[in-house]
Amino acid sequence: MHDNDRQKKPLIVLTGPTAVGKTKLSISLAKAVGGEIISADSMQVYKYMDIGSAKIRPEEMSGVPHHLVDILKPEEEFHIVRFQEMAKEAMNDIYERGRIPILVGGTGFYIQAVTRDIDFTQAEQEDGYRRELEAMAQEQGSEALHQMLQKVDPVSAAQIHANNVKRVIRALEFYHQNHAPISAHNQEQKERTSPYNLAYFVLNAPRDLLYERIDRRVDEMMEQGLLDEVKRLKAMGYHRGMVSMQGLGYKEILAYLDGEYPLDEAVRILKRDTRHFAKRQLTWFRREQDVIWVNKDDFSYDEEKILNYMLSIIKEKQILTE
Repeated sequence: MHDNDRQKKPLIVLTGPTAVGKTKLSISLAKAVGGEIISADSMQVYKYMDIGSAKIRPEEMSGVPHHLVDILKPEEEFHIVRFQEMAKEAMNDIYERGRIPILVGGTGFYIQAVTRDIDFTQAEQEDGYRRELEAMAQEQGSEALHQMLQKVDPVSAAQIHANNVKRVIRALEFYHQNHAPISAHNQEQKERTSPYNLAYFVLNAPRDLLYERIDRRVDEMMEQGLLDEVKRLKAMGYHRGMVSMQGLGYKEILAYLDGEYPLDEAVRILKRDTRHFAKRQLTWFRREQDVIWVNKDDFSYDEEKILNYMLSIIKEKQILTE
Protein backbone atom coordinates (compact mmCIF):
# COMPACT_ATOMS: atom_id res chain seq x y z
CA MET A 1 0.00 0.00 0.00
CA HIS A 2 1.67 3.18 -1.16
CA ASP A 3 0.96 6.45 0.57
CA ASN A 4 -0.21 7.96 -2.67
CA ASP A 5 -2.91 5.26 -2.94
CA ARG A 6 -4.31 6.61 0.30
CA GLN A 7 -4.77 10.02 -1.26
CA LYS A 8 -6.55 8.53 -4.25
CA LYS A 9 -10.32 8.47 -4.07
CA PRO A 10 -11.95 5.08 -3.60
CA LEU A 11 -13.73 3.31 -6.46
CA ILE A 12 -15.25 -0.16 -6.55
CA VAL A 13 -16.11 -1.91 -9.81
CA LEU A 14 -18.39 -4.93 -10.05
CA THR A 15 -18.63 -6.37 -13.51
CA GLY A 16 -18.82 -9.67 -15.33
CA PRO A 17 -20.69 -11.27 -18.20
CA THR A 18 -24.38 -10.73 -18.77
CA ALA A 19 -26.75 -12.78 -16.56
CA VAL A 20 -24.02 -13.76 -14.08
CA GLY A 21 -25.90 -12.12 -11.17
CA LYS A 22 -24.27 -8.71 -10.72
CA THR A 23 -27.46 -6.82 -9.80
CA LYS A 24 -28.32 -8.67 -6.59
CA LEU A 25 -24.72 -8.75 -5.38
CA SER A 26 -24.26 -5.03 -6.15
CA ILE A 27 -27.06 -4.13 -3.72
CA SER A 28 -25.57 -6.18 -0.86
CA LEU A 29 -22.18 -4.66 -1.60
CA ALA A 30 -23.47 -1.07 -1.69
CA LYS A 31 -25.25 -1.55 1.64
CA ALA A 32 -22.16 -3.07 3.25
CA VAL A 33 -19.81 -0.23 2.23
CA GLY A 34 -22.18 2.75 2.24
CA GLY A 35 -21.94 3.00 -1.52
CA GLU A 36 -24.02 4.34 -4.38
CA ILE A 37 -24.29 2.58 -7.71
CA ILE A 38 -23.38 4.00 -11.11
CA SER A 39 -24.64 1.87 -13.96
CA ALA A 40 -22.01 1.07 -16.61
CA ASP A 41 -24.55 -0.23 -19.07
CA SER A 42 -25.27 1.19 -22.50
CA MET A 43 -28.95 0.10 -22.41
CA GLN A 44 -30.21 0.65 -18.87
CA VAL A 45 -29.60 4.38 -19.29
CA TYR A 46 -32.69 4.53 -21.54
CA LYS A 47 -36.27 5.14 -20.44
CA TYR A 48 -38.99 2.72 -21.60
CA MET A 49 -36.38 0.01 -22.18
CA ASP A 50 -36.82 -2.02 -19.01
CA ILE A 51 -37.30 -5.69 -19.80
CA GLY A 52 -34.82 -6.13 -22.63
CA SER A 53 -32.08 -4.29 -20.73
CA ALA A 54 -32.73 -6.31 -17.52
CA LYS A 55 -32.98 -2.96 -15.74
CA ILE A 56 -33.07 -3.07 -11.96
CA ARG A 57 -36.57 -2.40 -10.63
CA PRO A 58 -37.02 0.35 -8.03
CA GLU A 59 -38.21 -2.22 -5.45
CA GLU A 60 -34.97 -4.20 -5.94
CA MET A 61 -32.83 -1.17 -5.13
CA SER A 62 -33.50 -1.40 -1.37
CA GLY A 63 -32.97 2.33 -1.04
CA VAL A 64 -29.51 2.28 -2.63
CA PRO A 65 -29.17 5.34 -4.92
CA HIS A 66 -28.61 4.48 -8.59
CA HIS A 67 -27.09 6.81 -11.18
CA LEU A 68 -27.26 6.66 -14.99
CA VAL A 69 -30.33 4.41 -14.98
CA ASP A 70 -33.53 5.36 -16.78
CA ILE A 71 -32.52 8.93 -17.65
CA LEU A 72 -32.23 9.27 -21.43
CA LYS A 73 -34.92 8.97 -24.07
CA PRO A 74 -34.29 6.29 -26.71
CA GLU A 75 -33.66 8.88 -29.42
CA GLU A 76 -30.74 10.35 -27.46
CA GLU A 77 -27.24 9.25 -28.34
CA PHE A 78 -25.32 7.58 -25.54
CA HIS A 79 -21.68 6.87 -26.28
CA ILE A 80 -18.49 6.39 -24.36
CA VAL A 81 -17.55 10.08 -24.11
CA ARG A 82 -20.99 10.99 -22.79
CA PHE A 83 -20.92 8.04 -20.40
CA GLN A 84 -17.54 9.15 -19.04
CA GLU A 85 -18.77 12.72 -18.47
CA MET A 86 -21.95 11.58 -16.71
CA ALA A 87 -20.17 8.96 -14.62
CA LYS A 88 -17.55 11.45 -13.41
CA GLU A 89 -20.26 13.92 -12.50
CA ALA A 90 -22.08 11.24 -10.50
CA MET A 91 -18.82 10.22 -8.80
CA ASN A 92 -18.13 13.79 -7.70
CA ASP A 93 -21.60 14.00 -6.16
CA ILE A 94 -21.06 10.69 -4.39
CA TYR A 95 -17.65 11.75 -3.02
CA GLU A 96 -19.15 15.01 -1.79
CA ARG A 97 -21.66 13.02 0.23
CA GLY A 98 -18.78 11.04 1.71
CA ARG A 99 -19.92 7.82 0.08
CA ILE A 100 -18.23 5.30 -2.21
CA PRO A 101 -19.09 4.98 -5.91
CA ILE A 102 -19.63 1.45 -7.19
CA LEU A 103 -19.50 1.07 -10.95
CA VAL A 104 -21.76 -1.85 -11.91
CA GLY A 105 -22.40 -3.19 -15.38
CA GLY A 106 -21.03 -5.25 -18.21
CA THR A 107 -19.73 -2.70 -20.72
CA GLY A 108 -15.98 -3.16 -20.31
CA PHE A 109 -14.88 -0.24 -22.44
CA TYR A 110 -17.13 2.13 -20.45
CA ILE A 111 -15.60 0.89 -17.21
CA GLN A 112 -12.08 1.35 -18.57
CA ALA A 113 -12.93 4.93 -19.61
CA VAL A 114 -13.53 5.68 -15.93
CA THR A 115 -11.00 3.47 -14.12
CA ARG A 116 -8.13 4.71 -16.29
CA ASP A 117 -9.66 8.11 -16.92
CA ILE A 118 -9.04 7.74 -20.65
CA ASP A 119 -8.57 11.00 -22.47
CA PHE A 120 -10.98 11.40 -25.37
CA THR A 121 -10.16 15.02 -26.11
CA GLN A 122 -8.10 14.02 -29.15
CA ALA A 123 -11.16 12.29 -30.52
CA GLU A 124 -12.94 15.47 -31.60
CA GLN A 125 -14.93 14.48 -34.66
CA GLU A 126 -14.02 15.94 -38.00
CA ASP A 127 -17.09 15.28 -40.08
CA GLY A 128 -15.74 16.11 -43.52
CA TYR A 129 -13.09 13.40 -43.50
CA ARG A 130 -15.43 10.88 -41.94
CA ARG A 131 -18.07 11.53 -44.60
CA GLU A 132 -15.44 11.01 -47.27
CA LEU A 133 -14.54 7.65 -45.72
CA GLU A 134 -18.18 6.65 -45.38
CA ALA A 135 -18.76 7.44 -49.07
CA MET A 136 -15.70 5.41 -49.95
CA ALA A 137 -17.00 2.45 -47.98
CA GLN A 138 -20.27 2.65 -49.91
CA GLU A 139 -18.59 2.90 -53.30
CA GLN A 140 -15.58 0.62 -52.94
CA GLY A 141 -16.65 -1.65 -50.11
CA SER A 142 -15.37 -2.16 -46.59
CA GLU A 143 -12.36 -4.17 -47.74
CA ALA A 144 -10.84 -1.15 -49.56
CA LEU A 145 -11.15 0.93 -46.40
CA HIS A 146 -9.56 -1.82 -44.34
CA GLN A 147 -6.61 -1.92 -46.76
CA MET A 148 -6.14 1.82 -46.27
CA LEU A 149 -5.96 1.20 -42.53
CA GLN A 150 -3.54 -1.69 -43.09
CA LYS A 151 -1.09 0.80 -44.65
CA VAL A 152 -1.13 3.39 -41.85
CA ASP A 153 -1.90 1.27 -38.80
CA PRO A 154 -1.33 -2.47 -39.29
CA VAL A 155 -1.80 -3.14 -35.56
CA SER A 156 -5.36 -1.80 -35.59
CA ALA A 157 -6.06 -3.43 -38.95
CA ALA A 158 -5.20 -6.79 -37.41
CA GLN A 159 -7.51 -6.15 -34.46
CA ILE A 160 -10.49 -4.71 -36.36
CA HIS A 161 -12.53 -6.85 -38.72
CA ALA A 162 -12.98 -5.35 -42.20
CA ASN A 163 -16.77 -5.56 -41.79
CA ASN A 164 -16.64 -3.37 -38.71
CA VAL A 165 -16.72 -0.23 -40.87
CA LYS A 166 -17.43 2.11 -37.93
CA ARG A 167 -14.26 1.10 -36.12
CA VAL A 168 -12.17 1.08 -39.30
CA ILE A 169 -13.33 4.64 -40.01
CA ARG A 170 -12.66 5.69 -36.42
CA ALA A 171 -9.08 4.35 -36.65
CA LEU A 172 -8.46 6.10 -39.99
CA GLU A 173 -9.96 9.30 -38.62
CA PHE A 174 -7.71 9.12 -35.58
CA TYR A 175 -4.66 8.67 -37.77
CA HIS A 176 -5.75 11.57 -39.97
CA GLN A 177 -6.19 13.90 -36.97
CA ASN A 178 -3.25 12.89 -34.85
CA HIS A 179 -0.70 11.58 -37.37
CA ALA A 180 -0.26 8.62 -35.09
CA PRO A 181 -2.00 5.24 -35.02
CA ILE A 182 -4.92 4.78 -32.65
CA SER A 183 -3.35 1.46 -31.60
CA ALA A 184 -0.43 3.38 -30.08
CA HIS A 185 -2.88 5.75 -28.39
CA ASN A 186 -4.88 2.80 -27.06
CA GLN A 187 -1.70 1.18 -25.79
CA GLU A 188 -0.68 4.41 -24.07
CA GLN A 189 -4.15 4.73 -22.54
CA LYS A 190 -4.09 1.09 -21.41
CA GLU A 191 -0.84 1.69 -19.60
CA ARG A 192 -2.23 4.63 -17.67
CA THR A 193 -2.59 3.65 -14.07
CA SER A 194 -5.85 4.30 -12.35
CA PRO A 195 -6.22 7.66 -10.63
CA TYR A 196 -8.43 5.85 -8.08
CA ASN A 197 -7.83 3.54 -5.17
CA LEU A 198 -9.52 0.75 -7.08
CA ALA A 199 -11.08 -2.62 -6.32
CA TYR A 200 -12.12 -4.11 -9.66
CA PHE A 201 -14.14 -7.32 -9.35
CA VAL A 202 -15.19 -9.58 -12.21
CA LEU A 203 -17.96 -11.96 -11.20
CA ASN A 204 -17.95 -15.16 -13.22
CA ALA A 205 -19.49 -18.63 -13.38
CA PRO A 206 -18.67 -21.76 -15.41
CA ARG A 207 -19.57 -21.30 -19.04
CA ASP A 208 -22.29 -23.95 -19.30
CA LEU A 209 -24.04 -22.52 -16.25
CA LEU A 210 -23.70 -19.00 -17.62
CA TYR A 211 -25.21 -20.04 -20.96
CA GLU A 212 -28.04 -21.79 -19.15
CA ARG A 213 -28.71 -18.61 -17.17
CA ILE A 214 -28.67 -16.53 -20.36
CA ASP A 215 -31.21 -18.81 -22.06
CA ARG A 216 -33.40 -18.74 -18.99
CA ARG A 217 -33.15 -14.96 -18.74
CA VAL A 218 -34.29 -14.54 -22.36
CA ASP A 219 -37.26 -16.84 -21.67
CA GLU A 220 -38.08 -14.76 -18.60
CA MET A 221 -37.88 -11.54 -20.65
CA MET A 222 -40.40 -12.99 -23.08
CA GLU A 223 -42.68 -14.00 -20.20
CA GLN A 224 -42.39 -10.51 -18.70
CA GLY A 225 -43.59 -8.98 -21.97
CA LEU A 226 -40.53 -8.05 -24.03
CA LEU A 227 -42.62 -8.31 -27.21
CA ASP A 228 -45.11 -5.72 -25.95
CA GLU A 229 -42.28 -3.48 -24.75
CA VAL A 230 -40.75 -3.42 -28.25
CA LYS A 231 -44.17 -2.99 -29.90
CA ARG A 232 -44.75 0.01 -27.65
CA LEU A 233 -41.35 1.51 -28.53
CA LYS A 234 -42.07 0.98 -32.22
CA ALA A 235 -45.46 2.66 -31.83
CA MET A 236 -43.69 5.63 -30.20
CA GLY A 237 -41.66 6.02 -33.38
CA TYR A 238 -38.42 4.42 -32.23
CA HIS A 239 -36.65 2.49 -34.98
CA ARG A 240 -33.53 0.54 -35.83
CA GLY A 241 -31.65 3.62 -36.96
CA MET A 242 -31.25 4.60 -33.29
CA VAL A 243 -28.33 3.48 -31.17
CA SER A 244 -30.73 2.44 -28.40
CA MET A 245 -32.77 0.16 -30.66
CA GLN A 246 -29.68 -1.67 -31.87
CA GLY A 247 -29.23 -3.12 -28.41
CA LEU A 248 -29.49 -6.85 -27.74
CA GLY A 249 -33.10 -7.80 -27.14
CA TYR A 250 -34.46 -4.90 -29.16
CA LYS A 251 -33.04 -5.36 -32.64
CA GLU A 252 -34.06 -9.05 -32.76
CA ILE A 253 -37.67 -8.40 -31.73
CA LEU A 254 -37.83 -5.42 -34.11
CA ALA A 255 -36.65 -7.66 -36.94
CA TYR A 256 -39.52 -10.04 -36.11
CA LEU A 257 -42.00 -7.14 -36.03
CA ASP A 258 -40.64 -6.02 -39.41
CA GLY A 259 -41.43 -9.48 -40.78
CA GLU A 260 -37.84 -10.64 -41.19
CA TYR A 261 -38.28 -13.92 -39.34
CA PRO A 262 -40.73 -15.74 -37.05
CA LEU A 263 -40.82 -15.00 -33.31
CA ASP A 264 -39.25 -18.31 -32.21
CA GLU A 265 -36.36 -17.57 -34.58
CA ALA A 266 -35.99 -14.06 -33.08
CA VAL A 267 -35.77 -15.64 -29.61
CA ARG A 268 -33.23 -18.23 -30.80
CA ILE A 269 -31.07 -15.49 -32.36
CA LEU A 270 -31.33 -13.37 -29.20
CA LYS A 271 -30.14 -16.29 -27.04
CA ARG A 272 -27.29 -17.10 -29.41
CA ASP A 273 -26.14 -13.47 -29.73
CA THR A 274 -26.33 -12.95 -25.96
CA ARG A 275 -24.11 -16.00 -25.43
CA HIS A 276 -21.63 -14.58 -27.98
CA PHE A 277 -21.77 -11.24 -26.20
CA ALA A 278 -20.95 -12.89 -22.84
CA LYS A 279 -17.99 -14.59 -24.46
CA ARG A 280 -16.71 -11.25 -25.81
CA GLN A 281 -17.17 -9.64 -22.41
CA LEU A 282 -15.03 -12.32 -20.76
CA THR A 283 -12.32 -11.88 -23.39
CA TRP A 284 -12.27 -8.15 -22.61
CA PHE A 285 -12.01 -8.63 -18.84
CA ARG A 286 -9.20 -11.17 -19.26
CA ARG A 287 -7.17 -8.49 -21.02
CA GLU A 288 -7.74 -5.89 -18.32
CA GLN A 289 -5.08 -5.42 -15.66
CA ASP A 290 -5.72 -5.24 -11.91
CA VAL A 291 -8.92 -7.29 -12.01
CA ILE A 292 -9.92 -9.62 -9.20
CA TRP A 293 -11.79 -12.63 -10.56
CA VAL A 294 -14.61 -13.84 -8.37
CA ASN A 295 -15.64 -17.28 -9.59
CA LYS A 296 -18.99 -18.17 -8.08
CA ASP A 297 -18.18 -21.90 -8.11
CA ASP A 298 -15.15 -21.28 -5.85
CA PHE A 299 -17.61 -20.04 -3.20
CA SER A 300 -20.16 -22.85 -3.78
CA TYR A 301 -22.47 -20.13 -5.15
CA ASP A 302 -22.95 -18.74 -1.65
CA GLU A 303 -23.68 -15.02 -2.01
CA GLU A 304 -22.67 -14.25 1.55
CA LYS A 305 -19.27 -15.92 1.14
CA ILE A 306 -18.73 -14.00 -2.10
CA LEU A 307 -19.65 -10.72 -0.42
CA ASN A 308 -17.36 -11.39 2.55
CA TYR A 309 -14.46 -12.16 0.23
CA MET A 310 -15.00 -8.90 -1.65
CA LEU A 311 -15.28 -6.93 1.59
CA SER A 312 -12.02 -8.40 2.87
CA ILE A 313 -10.23 -7.15 -0.26
CA ILE A 314 -11.88 -3.74 0.02
CA LYS A 315 -10.67 -3.45 3.62
CA GLU A 316 -7.20 -4.66 2.69
CA LYS A 317 -6.95 -1.96 0.03
CA GLN A 318 -8.07 0.53 2.71
CA ILE A 319 -10.98 1.63 0.56
CA LEU A 320 -13.09 1.43 3.69
CA THR A 321 -11.50 3.59 6.31
CA GLU A 322 -13.51 2.78 9.41
